[in-house]
Amino acid sequence: MVKSLIRYLRYFGHAVFVGKTRRLVWLDVKRWLLGPRMRSNTTIIPWSTRTYGREERAAAREAAVRWLLRAQEATGDMGFATHRLVEGWTSTYVETTGYIIPTLLDHARRTGDDHVRARALAAADRLVALQLPSGGWQGGYVADGKPEVVFNSAQVVRGLLAAHEATGSAVYLDTARRGCERLCDLQDPDGAWRKHAFMGVARVYDSYVAAPLLLAHRATGEARFKATAVRDLEWILAHGLTANGWFRDCDNTLKHNQRPILHTIAYTLDGLIDCGELLGEERYIAAARKGADDLFGTFNRRKTLHGRFDKDWRGSEHMIPTGCAQLAIVWLKLHRISGDVQYLNAALKLNDQLIAIVDRGAQEHPDTRGALPGSFPIWGRYEPFAFPNWATKYLVDALSLEQERLDAIMAQR
Repeated sequence: MVKSLIRYLRYFGHAVFVGKTRRLVWLDVKRWLLGPRMRSNTTIIPWSTRTYGREERAAAREAAVRWLLRAQEATGDMGFATHRLVEGWTSTYVETTGYIIPTLLDHARRTGDDHVRARALAAADRLVALQLPSGGWQGGYVADGKPEVVFNSAQVVRGLLAAHEATGSAVYLDTARRGCERLCDLQDPDGAWRKHAFMGVARVYDSYVAAPLLLAHRATGEARFKATAVRDLEWILAHGLTANGWFRDCDNTLKHNQRPILHTIAYTLDGLIDCGELLGEERYIAAARKGADDLFGTFNRRKTLHGRFDKDWRGSEHMIPTGCAQLAIVWLKLHRISGDVQYLNAALKLNDQLIAIVDRGAQEHPDTRGALPGSFPIWGRYEPFAFPNWATKYLVDALSLEQERLDAIMAQR
């Protein structure tokens, strides 16, 4: 508590005296004071009700990609950094560098931008060099020197598989294969991961580990990768899923495990959907749909989302834009699967709010222009006064997928 208080005093003190920080914080103060506000007993008007057009959404996506490239330049080693308003740029975050690679390769494919493609592949080369002798990858930022973490390693595998698909290079595939073999070796008999897991505990958001294992199975034909993924998925459904779609052991802390953050809830839902599609197994998609529908109901009623949710889907803490972007992706995937236009409409509205958060004015400093903050308002408890690279990665994904869904609808007419 004391450390947290000291940190916040330092952050707000910085906001008073430093121009680029002061402008960002003051803008969020104004937006926070505006809402959300009650219109009736059941309806809340969020702080922003603006709807952005197709060109504005494309511009927001392009600005987000350009910020990711700036975050890559900041590291000096072709990985991706996070920007903190007080401390500045971090070193490379290994895990998120892994799953930023598919985002940039997808953007390059959509736009024909060879420079973005080259930068994504340079990041993949860096991850090949960072693989540990065990086959895994370290947790956290490179400068932290932390030991390997299962979840983080799996996200590196995502990036390397995407690089292999884009180039056909055996180096990327062989490196990913070694990483997957390590993941298989570390799994416990019940299907969960505890050894070299974050905090040393089993978590249901490892559905986001199972998905890259299934992608590796598709690329290599290794039956062990598929079997390991399925064991984890079955453990998640048996141990974690509750009747109302909430999941036990879903938070990335021990202290707040009874009210996990939307970020890790969305990891869990997204992983289950991807695995369900890869396996052709409706049960996993149905499990994700329960939670996604509860969150849809909350958003449809309140027009905004909290950062944490307990077992009764009661929300607390400020909005976590990362989790909102991920949830928009979940709804868009469910729209692709079911054709239910309500998922699409909810995702569009949620993405409108995310674009509004990023829409901070043309005079913004390049270190933050186009980036999504960790929390809204910026002083929220998740990554406060910071722009984590993974938040902006998921914003790009959400805007790309919504455009794909809209294009698919137009093509059917």
